[in-house]
Amino acid sequence: MNKRWHLPFLLFLIIGSVIILSKSKPTYRTQQGKIFGTLYTVTYEHNADLQANIVGAMQAVDNSLSPFNKRSIITHINNNDSIIVDSLFTEVFRNAQVVYEESHGAFDPTVAPLVNAWGFGFKNGIEVNASTIDSLRSLIGMSRISLTDGRMAKDDPRIMLDFSAIAKGYGSDRVARVLDSCGIKNYMVEIGGEVVVKGHNRHGNPWGIGINKPIDDSLSANQELQTVLRLQDCAIATSGNYRNFYYKDGVKYAHTIDPRTGYPVQHSLLSATVIADNCMRADALATAFMVMGVDSAMAYCERHPEIDGYFIVAADSGRYEVLRTFEEGKY
Repeated sequence: MNKRWHLPFLLFLIIGSVIILSKSKPTYRTQQGKIFGTLYTVTYEHNADLQANIVGAMQAVDNSLSPFNKRSIITHINNNDSIIVDSLFTEVFRNAQVVYEESHGAFDPTVAPLVNAWGFGFKNGIEVNASTIDSLRSLIGMSRISLTDGRMAKDDPRIMLDFSAIAKGYGSDRVARVLDSCGIKNYMVEIGGEVVVKGHNRHGNPWGIGINKPIDDSLSANQELQTVLRLQDCAIATSGNYRNFYYKDGVKYAHTIDPRTGYPVQHSLLSATVIADNCMRADALATAFMVMGVDSAMAYCERHPEIDGYFIVAADSGRYEVLRTFEEGKY
């Protein structure tokens, strides 16, 4: 080769290499939208746009588990239609049974008739009194239903299921599985506040996940943070009684219904945040803890060291305090 061609040829190779490397280097992408009646945000490091895959995973959960979806599997079950459930429904049902037993009924998807009656569910509320509650309580309890060979059996056709306290977390898990299957090492999946994180963010740091202060705010306008936790390779979910509530005759009624009594919970626990290895369990436990109260929730975490809890509790004179099951600085 003529020497006068050496320099241009080398420059061509260098420029070509830079272009190839720039195209192959993954970038962080963010997808946002609405699902399950709430908002989602998914941030991940990858060459390709995976929006269709992400939406597909969430839609599959909606088609199986949403009581607001008139064609979903859970709607057919609540309507007592003959149907064979899919693998998503089965997975959530089995995991719900575990949390139901571990929480001694504090978490219970059959609470749907009570949630609806109090005006927080997928059907219109009714006039609630002691007689109504006693009647509806006869329909509550996972021991009254069973799943065999893909078919649901109920002790009473009026029994209804509501997986709202576990489905968003499961949806986050399903999206995370899609990202894992694509070999993605760094991502954050958030659906309605239920979060799965892996690896690090675009700055090379653990993902910062905020926990809101428990300020009564039915419009979700106040986003003031109590703290920010730095998380990697785990899931986190929060449940609280400061967003979904109403007042009637001067009494505040929050959306967390105790399946064991039939009434909205009335105790000092304002917010329960759970850190676990998957979001389905974190989501279910956050709801269970809001029913159980802080003492029982702390005791559960002591028995299950793989679970961490962060609790905001009402104190005197409108103040509140924080209790946690992990050492400061762990997250």
